[in-house]
Amino acid sequence: MRRLDGHVQHFAWGSKTAIPAILRREPDGSPWAEYWLGTHPSGHGFLDDGMALDTYIQNNPHVIGAAARAEFGDLLPYMLKLLAASTPLSLQAHPSREQAVVGYARESLLGLHPQDPVRSYKDDWPKPEAIVALTPFEGLLGFRDPLETAGLFEALGVADELSSVIGPLRDRCSAAALEEVFLDVLSLDERRHLVDVVLAAAVNNLEVPGALGEFARTAVELDEFFPGDPGILAALHMNRFKLQPGEAIALEPGIMHAYMRGVAVEIMANSDNVVRGGLTQKHIDVDGLLQVVEFRPIVPRPLLAEGSDGVYVYPTSFPEFELWLVSPVDDAYLPIPRTDCGRIALVTAGEFVLQGDHGEMSLASGDAVFLDADEHANARGEGQLFVAASGA
Repeated sequence: MRRLDGHVQHFAWGSKTAIPAILRREPDGSPWAEYWLGTHPSGHGFLDDGMALDTYIQNNPHVIGAAARAEFGDLLPYMLKLLAASTPLSLQAHPSREQAVVGYARESLLGLHPQDPVRSYKDDWPKPEAIVALTPFEGLLGFRDPLETAGLFEALGVADELSSVIGPLRDRCSAAALEEVFLDVLSLDERRHLVDVVLAAAVNNLEVPGALGEFARTAVELDEFFPGDPGILAALHMNRFKLQPGEAIALEPGIMHAYMRGVAVEIMANSDNVVRGGLTQKHIDVDGLLQVVEFRPIVPRPLLAEGSDGVYVYPTSFPEFELWLVSPVDDAYLPIPRTDCGRIALVTAGEFVLQGDHGEMSLASGDAVFLDADEHANARGEGQLFVAASGA
C-alpha cells in the first residue's frame, strides 16, 4: 500500500476551485480540469518515494495481477480521474481497440508528434469510460431518435428555414439520417445564419416546460461559450442527461458525448484518444468521426451502484476497468475489494484509516494509494473511497 500523487491537467474548461478543494490545495487561478491517477505517458502518477507508477509496475509487473497481465500485458489497463467542468467540453467520441490500433499506426506513419494538436490518437488503446457524479452533473450523450429531434425543431418554429438540413431526419432510416444530418451541420460555415435562426427561436422558448424548453436551453447555453458555432446544431441532435451525486453513466466506444458542467470521478481504459466533432478550438476530425461514431439512437440510463453494507460496485462490462465505492455505515472495517489485481483507491470526501498487510495509513479527501495484487486491506472511516481495478 503506497501513497500515490496524481497529475493535474489545466484544460481551459476546468473549474478553478473544485479539484483543489477535493485535494485540499490552494487554488492558483488556473482551471483544474482533470486529476489523473494512472500510468498514461501524458500524465502519470508518482508514488511516495518519487518513483513514477509506470516505472514501479515495469519493475514489478506481478503487482498488476495474473488475469490483467494475461489480458493486457504488463500495463495497468485503467486510469482513474477527477473531472471538474465549469464550461462545456467538445463534442467527442472514443475509439474501439481495433480503431485505436489503426488510427495510432496511421498518425504515427504520418510523423505526427504524440502531442501534435491535430493528432486524435495518442495511443493504441480503446477508451470506454464511466463517470460517477460527485455534484449534480449534466452533459450530452448519444443521439436522440431522429423523428423526435425533427419534432423539436418543428415545435421551435424553425423547420422551414432548416428544411434542407433536417429533412433527412424524417426521410431516411435512423442511422443514415443521423450520420447525414450530423456531418452536414458540422460543415455549415457558409450557412452560419441558420444557427442564428435557431438561437432566436430558442430564446423565446426557454421557459417552456418539458423537452422543448430543455432543447431551447441547450442551444442558448452552448451559444454562451461557442457563439454561432455550427456544432450547436449538431449538439441539438443529442440526448441531454443529468446525474445526481452517486449516479453514473457508462460510455462504450463510439458514443458521441459532451460533458457540460459538474464534478465527477471518472474511470476509463488507459487511453487519451479523443476524436472531436465540434464545440472546440481544437482539431475537428470529421473523417475520423465517420470511422468511430455509432450513428444510432440511444436512451441514456443512469447507472446505480450495486451492493450492500458499505461496499458497492458500479456494474459495467468493460474488461479494462471496474469501479467500486467503499462508504462505511458504521465504525467497522470493510474489505477493499479485488485483491486479485492492482488497485488505485481515492478518497473524495471524509477521512479513512486503511489497514493493510504492512501497517496502517490515514487518508483524507484527495489522498490516493496504490495497492498491489494479492495485498489485503481494510478501510474504516466515513465519506467516499473509490477503488479502481481491472475488469479482467
